[in-house]
Amino acid sequence: MGHARPRPKHLAAKLLQIRHSLGLSQPKLAKVLAVFAYNDISKYELDKNEPPQLVLLAYSRAADIPLERIVDDEQPL
Repeated sequence: MGHARPRPKHLAAKLLQIRHSLGLSQPKLAKVLAVFAYNDISKYELDKNEPPQLVLLAYSRAADIPLERIVDDEQPL
């Protein structure tokens, strides 16, 4: 079997920063992103789970930030 791809180290902090910049609570952001449970948002922000690509795309669109800036550790928000 192949190796798992590396996880972005700063993704959780960037997702938290995006939510704060939007001024949304976790439940409200979950509705905006069409995530099933706001607990998922908490897991993403605490780096317990990595969000699926479609959720990352929703973050990108909600914050009007290119997806690359969110997932690339070399790029700041």
